[in-house]
Amino acid sequence: MRIVVAAIALLLTSGAAWAEDVLKLAIGQRGNWENSVSELGRDAGFFARHGLKLEILYTEGGGQTQQAVISGSVDIGIGVGTYGVMGAFARGAPVRIIGSSTNGARDLYWYVPAGSPVKTMKDAAGKSVAYSTTGSSTDLVVRGLARTLGIELNGVATGSPAATFTQVMSGQVDVGWAAPPFGVEAVQAGRTRIVARGSDAPGFDTQTTRTIIVNAGTLARRPDVVARYIQAYREVLDWEYSNPDALVAYSKWSGIAPDLAKQVRDEFYPKENLLPDRVIGMDAVMRDAVAFKFLPAPLSAEQLARLIQLPKAP
Repeated sequence: MRIVVAAIALLLTSGAAWAEDVLKLAIGQRGNWENSVSELGRDAGFFARHGLKLEILYTEGGGQTQQAVISGSVDIGIGVGTYGVMGAFARGAPVRIIGSSTNGARDLYWYVPAGSPVKTMKDAAGKSVAYSTTGSSTDLVVRGLARTLGIELNGVATGSPAATFTQVMSGQVDVGWAAPPFGVEAVQAGRTRIVARGSDAPGFDTQTTRTIIVNAGTLARRPDVVARYIQAYREVLDWEYSNPDALVAYSKWSGIAPDLAKQVRDEFYPKENLLPDRVIGMDAVMRDAVAFKFLPAPLSAEQLARLIQLPKAP
């Protein structure tokens, strides 16, 4: 009898492991609070409870993440600039939006070395200003700041915050970009100065600036798996904003002190800005996407409905 019971237990365990659905993810900028949901939620068991196994690849930014999804090398991409997704979709790329990664650009900031003559972004006219990758939200904000200030900015794709910091401090780029927690300690220590924030570009606070996207083939073949991922994502967000254990986990994952982890979450990432079901301001997004030449013309209502397919909450 003991042998039979042990054999049944082994079969059930093997069956559960075999039944897990694997999802491959590409996520920009490891360490950002916004981008912590999948890995921290995986480690805390949220996705496993929904029968999911996540394989995570980190990229230099939204442009690389989007290309990984388009190529089919991953199923889902996190933190991809909305304009870039719309432009790719209009050109026939197999991408669909299944959620908002963030609304607004409150978390993004631009900085210079402490000794730089640039005091505000307006002083950076004609100078090199960093963004992560073409089509990313940082690219969009640089364009938006230039339009708002009525100046020309020489946008340069510099990759991750760490790579950008090296280029700024070595004088290769005049103005760098970052998102907390990266660079906050350098600002506090007086090594760098913030000269602009994403919120300085009007309109972004009422737009979905970064999205969660999926390969269209994955969505067509496995809609239930995608829906389970988004449901687990919702649950992880609730946990991250209500349970102190989540801040401890984020502190260890990002390598920052617990008090700074709490400051980053509360000051730069309001929960309502990260809710995946809150996709907003699409008309304004399309107008800007056309103005910045990501789109040749606004998407039709039919195209928009095909692009944005949010899984319903149970």
